[in-house]
Amino acid sequence: MTHQTVGHASAGDQDGPLADCPDSALVPPDRQPRCPVDITLATLGGRWTPLVLREFLRRGQATYSELAAALPALSDKVLSDRLAQLAGAGVIERHRTPGWPPRVRYVLTSQGRALETVVRSMWEWGTARRDTLG
Repeated sequence: MTHQTVGHASAGDQDGPLADCPDSALVPPDRQPRCPVDITLATLGGRWTPLVLREFLRRGQATYSELAAALPALSDKVLSDRLAQLAGAGVIERHRTPGWPPRVRYVLTSQGRALETVVRSMWEWGTARRDTLG
């Protein structure tokens, strides 16, 4: 199944920036995605993930406690899961400082900073949608 693309490219343009992925690039959920949109969604997937990323984009780095305070509705388990997900995707890095108690700081990577335009676009679209809905 292919999807309609939206944009300024002509209907027959398969090389535009939003061109559909060929069916061969669409894979079952248990395998690594190859379609660029699917890759982005896999990285940002899950409730709260974009908001955790937003906090890193605002701060550049943060401790677990800082993130928990910034997102009080987020459970400890979900925050831990999202941090592991973003670290596994190369969006953030986990830095542990030796000593007692051990201190952990999460730092945004260059790949994470590259997602700023994605999050900014989500913010702008959501703001316009919120204003439209009243």
